[in-house]
Amino acid sequence: MTDTKQVKENRQRREKREDRTPEFKEKVVYVGRVAKVVKGGRTFRFSVLVVVGDEKGRIGVGSGKASEVPEAIKKATDAAKKNLIKVPVVNGTVPHEYTKKLGSSIVIIKPAPEGTGVIAGGAVRPVLELAGIKNVTAKTLGSRNGRNVVLATVAALQEMRTVEQVAAARDITVEKLLK
Repeated sequence: MTDTKQVKENRQRREKREDRTPEFKEKVVYVGRVAKVVKGGRTFRFSVLVVVGDEKGRIGVGSGKASEVPEAIKKATDAAKKNLIKVPVVNGTVPHEYTKKLGSSIVIIKPAPEGTGVIAGGAVRPVLELAGIKNVTAKTLGSRNGRNVVLATVAALQEMRTVEQVAAARDITVEKLLK
């Protein structure tokens, strides 16, 4: 197979894959300028953190770096779509309270009754909104570093389990688990 033929087939496969993926919403959480000092002076690039989600329980986080912001956002979005996780959503909220520490950032996520909305600040809010969680309260303690807060939130959501998942893991019924 020639090189050009293989490149064409790879491009077609990639386009088909992109057509199959559902429409994701994306939010840029962090844009930072980074500098590299070289012999001729400083070269500036942009580092971007993006969260993507379908508001139905699937989210992904990705980071990208490039000399232009739109290019970095595109790289970060592609990376986030490759790192999708499934988040348990029970009646529009999280199944239980959870605390996660990552680095020196601590994120506390608690379920809330219907009509509360998303009570979260900083970098936690876009993650919860794009996951499709409608009623939740969250608090960030320690470092407010955007990257660590987003990663801690995603890790907390990934580690949460529904009652059905716990019952299946223990090989018992839900009724027996709740007694």
